Amino acid sequence: MADVTQRFNPHLNQIAVSMIRQFDERVSSIPNILKLTLGEPDFNTPEHVKQAGVTAIEQDHSHYTGMTGLPELRKAAADFVQKKYQLSYDFQSEILVTVGVTEGIAASLLSVLEAGDKVLLPSPTFPGYEPIITLAGAQPIYIDTSANDFVLSAETLRESLQKHGDRVKAVVLNYPSNPTGVTYSREEVKAIAEVLKDYPVFVISDEVYSELTYEEQHVSIAEYLREQTILLNGLSKSHAMTGWRLGLIFAPQELTKEIMKTHQYLVTSAATSVQMAAVEALTKGIDDSLVMKEEYRKRRDFVYHELHNLGYDVARPTGAFYIFAKIPEDCIQDSMAFCVDLAEKESLAIIPGAAFGPGGEGYVRISYAASMENLEEAMERLKRYTKNNRS
Repeated sequence: MADVTQRFNPHLNQIAVSMIRQFDERVSSIPNILKLTLGEPDFNTPEHVKQAGVTAIEQDHSHYTGMTGLPELRKAAADFVQKKYQLSYDFQSEILVTVGVTEGIAASLLSVLEAGDKVLLPSPTFPGYEPIITLAGAQPIYIDTSANDFVLSAETLRESLQKHGDRVKAVVLNYPSNPTGVTYSREEVKAIAEVLKDYPVFVISDEVYSELTYEEQHVSIAEYLREQTILLNGLSKSHAMTGWRLGLIFAPQELTKEIMKTHQYLVTSAATSVQMAAVEALTKGIDDSLVMKEEYRKRRDFVYHELHNLGYDVARPTGAFYIFAKIPEDCIQDSMAFCVDLAEKESLAIIPGAAFGPGGEGYVRISYAASMENLEEAMERLKRYTKNNRS
């Protein structure tokens, strides 16, 4: 019988299952494990949004939509970003509905990249970008931001662009950031845009946590660099709809029509009932995130102060629902070894910083998308572990 096992795309040899998922599964069987691992809101989808989905199913909205998504959803999305972020997109030609932001990432990167291209990735970063870049035959170039409180400066960006030359095809931004919770001020976004406008590169900006900012209003780089920006957003975090899988791409018409080709052959279209629920979320539920955000703010403040008191160095998170903490110097410094030891000794699971690329080793990511009761217990377990395992 012929052996085909060695005939896969060779780029797959450079890809592994996400360390986040691997670690989460590894510790799940530990008795009484308390997990602050995945980026999963602990809130339920708002009731009125759920009912819109139920109604769509009951009314037999079970057929394909157009490849770009329901017109009423694209119109709702255009109105949403106009009201929230002062962005103007034509719903008929500049918006795509995707199966989660994950598909939006894949469709965007696979549309713009070819073999030999380079993509700049400020790091630490969400580990969902590099595998798609690698599959396309391109090369991820990490920019370690750990020395600057995890903020990519305009100066560092310009240096990287100059260093890597014409093969730089794209820059991937993610803010508020997973894993650090850090976001960018208007001045910082504007400075980055001023640098990028001088280079013919795509800016793929993942802003899925845009509704979860705690100090200042979110500023999209598309406000300053519209013609180069492929803006990604969705409902997973803002409306606690991770399992619904609904994402959005906003881009100029010339870019959207090309990305749509890749999107079509990846998924055809998002589920119709989900799209109809998303219309409800973006219209009647336009401010549904506010209640969740206030609760996340309280949790952030609690965990931040607890970590500070334990001697963990933390860049204060201003968005999303993560804290990225530096492991104290008198504890295990290998982040995977630290997290495994913590899970085995105290039944507390947090994510090793090594999962997020250069600049992440020596740190841990804690998701505070959990009840205050669980967070209080988690901090007690971490306090006990830290006290008993210092060298």
